[in-house]
Amino acid sequence: MQQLLQQAQKMQQDLAAAQEELARAEVQGQSGGGLVQATVTGSGELRALVIDPKAVDPEDTETLADLVVAAVQAANENAQALQQEKLGPLAQGLGGGSGTCARARWRLRGRPGA
Repeated sequence: MQQLLQQAQKMQQDLAAAQEELARAEVQGQSGGGLVQATVTGSGELRALVIDPKAVDPEDTETLADLVVAAVQAANENAQALQQEKLGPLAQGLGGGSGTCARARWRLRGRPGA
């Protein structure tokens, strides 16, 4: 039983370290052939948005808005891929399949003192 508790604590520490690494990592997404670029952290926080002046048409702000949304979505998809890469092996260690990692994160965060 003690060994099982030690393994759980190590997994929790590994998970916390991976989450910290994700929070520091940055990934990018772009749209419009690079006219709009978004940078997000591995945890999905928007950090930067770069808009090429060629994308700005005062008569068509709707297209620019669409490009911004698409770039942010692309960056978030890259962040999710990074999350899978970093947290996937931890989910498998917790007996996981699809969705187990998210449940494990919730359980580990939700525990008092976790």
